[in-house]
Amino acid sequence: MSVIVQALDTNGVKTTDVTLDEMVFGAVGPSHLMHDVVRMQLANRRQGTASTRRRSEVRGGGKKPWKQKGTGRARSGTRRSPLWRGGGTVFGPQPRSYAYEIPRQVRASALRTALSEKVRAGQFVVVDGLSLAEPSTKAFKALLTRLGVQGRALFVTDQVHQDDAVSMSCRNLPDVTLVPTAGLNVYDILRHDTLIMTKGAVSAVEEAWKP
Repeated sequence: MSVIVQALDTNGVKTTDVTLDEMVFGAVGPSHLMHDVVRMQLANRRQGTASTRRRSEVRGGGKKPWKQKGTGRARSGTRRSPLWRGGGTVFGPQPRSYAYEIPRQVRASALRTALSEKVRAGQFVVVDGLSLAEPSTKAFKALLTRLGVQGRALFVTDQVHQDDAVSMSCRNLPDVTLVPTAGLNVYDILRHDTLIMTKGAVSAVEEAWKP
């Protein structure tokens, strides 16, 4: 079984029918897998550099603030105490890695489900190719208009080294992301309103992620 969509040229004119592999673009998987993978991606992006000073790391506190008895005040042995203003922090964050891994088969299933959801929602566009004669943000915005794209758009190309004219043209557009097929991921797919792929990218994704 297969899914058929119409490819567009850079003018937004329908050219040919593209047959999508149903095992990749027509998959039905549990939605919680996408949630699990997105959580993993965001956790792996965390820097984990938050750091607080414990009582042994706070400056000062070597001398007992006042004598043990006879002052009428509560006994105290150091100004580093967590009870004191400016004292150490108890169980505060320390530099650590939040990264963890999910099995590749689970990640692949989540990616196929995310791609299929875009196709079923009508938020998937296939273009013959993606190229510009020279860098121009205005020309790229006009291209989006001709393709009928609104909101956030994720462009996926089969080029390992992106076309300089294309990458420079969309670099100044906050709602547009350009990635190669190797950089395709669940978080970016779900974060954007429309997924746009070249024919070559479709073939590469099917070859890489077909179960």
